[in-house]
Amino acid sequence: MGRENLESKIDRMGECLKKYEGTNYVVPRGNLTKYFDPIYFHKDKPDQKFMMARERTDVIDEEIRLCGYFVIITSKKMTAEEALDLYKSRDASEKLFKGDKSYLGNKSFRVQSNESVRAKIFIEFVALIIRNRFYTCLKEQIKELGKKPNYMTVPAAIKELEKIEMIRQSDGDYRLAYAVTATQKEILKAFNMTATNIREQAIGINEDLRRCEGEN
Repeated sequence: MGRENLESKIDRMGECLKKYEGTNYVVPRGNLTKYFDPIYFHKDKPDQKFMMARERTDVIDEEIRLCGYFVIITSKKMTAEEALDLYKSRDASEKLFKGDKSYLGNKSFRVQSNESVRAKIFIEFVALIIRNRFYTCLKEQIKELGKKPNYMTVPAAIKELEKIEMIRQSDGDYRLAYAVTATQKEILKAFNMTATNIREQAIGINEDLRRCEGEN
């Protein structure tokens, strides 16, 4: 929002509140109380009256500070939405590399040779690509849902999918410990997967494990 529009909006709010001065009007919580601090006579008493509304200058000054515009210049023709999505995706990549130190252990390498450093950086780079792909897929699924559940972030989604595990049964076969939950199904949709895919993979893993046991 531009500064002029913001100031006009606040002026209109102030004029509206001024009409109720001296009455028993109670200012509703929301935008009005965000920008104005209502003053009452005998507050919370039967004869309470609304006296005036004092501007919350700290909040207004902060809003004004954030007013303005930015321009994205592209090297090829595209819509504003496409340009913004591209800009945000690059910004996300930069943040991923910064976050590399925290969640991929790149704050200190803890290796003794250049070859080990290169190997570790390569693995972390691949991990960043996979994580960014997770983010993109989840973002598209959120658009389809029209809301953002708290389990649709990358860390939360991974934590939820980690609950899908196999255990060895009394007959020696490995099967899923639990059925795929509704939350897990919603997350899997982001990757074009279903509960059936999970069951089929579990069957395949069980067959591979039994075959390996037979060879040993």
